Amino acid sequence: MNERIAQYRDKIVRYWNNFSKKQKTLFLSTAGIILLAIILLTVQFSKTEYEVAFTGLDSTDAAGIMSYLDTNGTPYKLSSDGKSISVPSTDAARVKVDIGSQGIIQSGSIGFDKTFGGSSSVIGMTDEEFNVKYKSALNGEVEQLLKRTGGVQNAKVLINLPAQNVFASADEQEKASASVVLDFKPGFRPTQDNIDGYFNLVKTAVPNLPVENITISGGDTELLPSGQGGAGGGTLTGAVQENLNLQKKFESDVRQSVKQFLSKLTGPDKIEVLVASKLNFDQVSSKEQLVTPVDEENMKGIAISAQTVQNTYSGSGSTDGGVAGTGDSDVPGYPSSASGNTTNSEENSSTINYEVNHITKDIIASPYVVKDLTINVLVEPPNGQNSLDQTTQDAIDKILKNIVASYLADSGTTYTDEQLSQKVSVYGQAFEGNSTPDAKTGLSSLWMWGLGAVALLAVGVAGVLIFRNRRRAREEAEVEDMPLPVATEYPSISLESVTNENQVRKQLENLAKKKPDEFVNLLRTWLAEE
Repeated sequence: MNERIAQYRDKIVRYWNNFSKKQKTLFLSTAGIILLAIILLTVQFSKTEYEVAFTGLDSTDAAGIMSYLDTNGTPYKLSSDGKSISVPSTDAARVKVDIGSQGIIQSGSIGFDKTFGGSSSVIGMTDEEFNVKYKSALNGEVEQLLKRTGGVQNAKVLINLPAQNVFASADEQEKASASVVLDFKPGFRPTQDNIDGYFNLVKTAVPNLPVENITISGGDTELLPSGQGGAGGGTLTGAVQENLNLQKKFESDVRQSVKQFLSKLTGPDKIEVLVASKLNFDQVSSKEQLVTPVDEENMKGIAISAQTVQNTYSGSGSTDGGVAGTGDSDVPGYPSSASGNTTNSEENSSTINYEVNHITKDIIASPYVVKDLTINVLVEPPNGQNSLDQTTQDAIDKILKNIVASYLADSGTTYTDEQLSQKVSVYGQAFEGNSTPDAKTGLSSLWMWGLGAVALLAVGVAGVLIFRNRRRAREEAEVEDMPLPVATEYPSISLESVTNENQVRKQLENLAKKKPDEFVNLLRTWLAEE
């Protein structure tokens, strides 16, 4: 066995010594690169990736989760602040379900299940002890309910339950009170609907608790329900929040449109846009009642009815003379009778009714009118330049002014070219920090592809070298297997068996005739020996 190992070792040494120094160096370098690539790829793909499964934990919940994971043998990582626990990504969903079903996470609140779910004392529980535990459990239950509502990150509740008076009616009983402190999630601003929901939740969870006896504090602001004049507790109302969201959406759309269009001119990832706007959210309604003629040229309407009246009167009589009623038999104030002449009278009247246009307009002016708009653009100059060329800057400036003018067309103000120039600005500046390393993964994808390419190249070079070495070894083996030229055997004459010189002479003559070359070699051998 040892001899065979020695043969293999000698064969390997001889095979290695057949390479030149340059080939040995290249082979060792290739093997090192391949080994390093294999190690890095193995470490990268075999390491355990952790996912944050629980966050915002207090010390009690974190200890319970860690104890459960240690019991089941599940690896985990605890954050530096002790409020988050990460588990392997492949086990994250299962661990969340298991711990949720065990009821380990109570967010620091002790509810009815933990307070009264365990075994009680053998001798029972006193009334005072029961009341203390009941209040603590009720506080914990309300805290858990508030933490399950949207936007609430943490809650602390203190409920005061007065002593029951058996001689007082339900209306005469002393009312309960509650004090609540809420911590909201970052960026969350409760609306009035959210605040009313908090008050209703606490009111319905605690018996005999009116809304006016509930005090809720959110951060540094006291929250008030709608019945007490609350308007979001210092936060924005729903309408104002909606208007702000619409304004942000408008600015985002303008920014995206400008960036997408100018990127065709400057190149992708070489432009940043900042948009500031002011929108008019006032909705104005008006009513107009107009009366216009049908025939505007003659300012006349349509004749819908006409009436003509003509009266003629004729009669005879004397002309009154003297003073009326001055005779002896006359009635005072009445003309006296006398013979007169014939009289005629005529009366004409015409009535025409015209119809005109009656127009009633209910006008509701649309809100969301752009009152002001400013666009600032930062462009990275081309490679090798410190600033933008004037042609590109003028083109961008003109495009921005056209965009601003189009959005301000309905603002009710006419802007001059100089005024529009004040609402746009273009700056040329090299960007900093475009490429940031990915801290989450140990190796970036670019490095991974680079290592993969190097490994493939090293494998290819090694394959070529191995193929060439094998071919050379095969050629050498073929040369070794070729039969070696047979060494020239010089004829020898045994002088011992020869009895006389005649026989020696005959043998030499026969050798010289039949094999002259061998005869010559024999002579040379004899001469060399002498």
